[in-house]
Amino acid sequence: MLNGLLSLLLLAPFSGAGIEIHADYPGANIAVARHEDDTVYLSQELRDTSGWWFYWNFGADGAPGETVTFRFTDGNVIGTRGPAISTDAGATWRWLGTDTVEKTEDGVLFRYTFDGTAPSVRFAFAPPYQAADLDRFLARQAAGAHLAVETLCESEKGRPVPRVRIGRLDGGAEHRLLLTARHHSCESMASYVLEGLMAALLGDGEDAAWFRANAEALVIPMVDMDGVEDGDQGKNRIPRDHGRDYQGDSIYKSTRAIRETAPGWSEGRLRLVMDFHCPHIRGGDNERIYQVGRSDPAHWAEQQRFAGLLAGQPNLPLPYAASNDLPFGESWNQPSNYTAGAGIFQWAAGLDGVRCATAFEIPYANAGEATITPDNARAFGAAMIPAIRAWLE
Repeated sequence: MLNGLLSLLLLAPFSGAGIEIHADYPGANIAVARHEDDTVYLSQELRDTSGWWFYWNFGADGAPGETVTFRFTDGNVIGTRGPAISTDAGATWRWLGTDTVEKTEDGVLFRYTFDGTAPSVRFAFAPPYQAADLDRFLARQAAGAHLAVETLCESEKGRPVPRVRIGRLDGGAEHRLLLTARHHSCESMASYVLEGLMAALLGDGEDAAWFRANAEALVIPMVDMDGVEDGDQGKNRIPRDHGRDYQGDSIYKSTRAIRETAPGWSEGRLRLVMDFHCPHIRGGDNERIYQVGRSDPAHWAEQQRFAGLLAGQPNLPLPYAASNDLPFGESWNQPSNYTAGAGIFQWAAGLDGVRCATAFEIPYANAGEATITPDNARAFGAAMIPAIRAWLE
């Protein structure tokens, strides 16, 4: 495993034999060991992560016609659809595919040929979602009585952590919802789902109009704002990750602010809490959309009721079924998984009025046979709105 010293190489761009690698933009994460002929040896930066994780994101500049092999030396860190690629400085992303991906004895590699139309390319484990993406989304929304963009708190590094309120904002909302994402900073595909959900709440249609007349959502799109922008793994962060910081005294400003803000804001009318995540890299449960089942039977029953309503929506853009959900006590969803601390859905279950506190896992690359993209992830988030309305009613 590469140690932290190697990451110092990327304080300035790494160049060699016609290829330049850089990690000088928000969300970047890479450590370069060496360059031999047309092969660059690199790995993901774990930084303050306990154990192994798989997020990476870097830029590469190459000459037209040059084929470069990118060889990762710390495990198989490429998912089921190959690397994600952007040729417009991160504005849009697509899957490169697996045709040029090969496993190695110590990790995995992929090859890419620069075609001259885009000499500078970004590659990532999955399509990233940064603060700039959230800002662009919010800038497209019409200002009005149903949207308030505010600041939850300042992060440890001085960044504003946004909070967004959507719906009936005059205090008369019968129902309140708390929606969160990026407790683990690398889990970017979850942000596309949350963006689609927010867009639908602000959009046209009977369900959105009903919501804006009867409900208010408090949205924290990037709980670990510093991790998102710095390009951290976020998962299993030392001494505690944000997703386990809801027990005892919270050590992070954002989780502490959520715990201080939500009870007063909700006024006993908080009904539904939804926390959006991404699972592990591949295989089994990690390739399906599912809810993390609660240990409390009443909450599990409400999770299953919501699952039936969501699965029953016509023409879901991504496959989902109530049978996908992971009951407490199965697979990784064991009591031992929560010894490091409670998650937001466990803490929020004790707030006045809450009938369901749940977490959704959105795979990075595929749900069954369906390839997940930013567009259909957004569409899946939008498809949640009629199910949320039906569940609230």
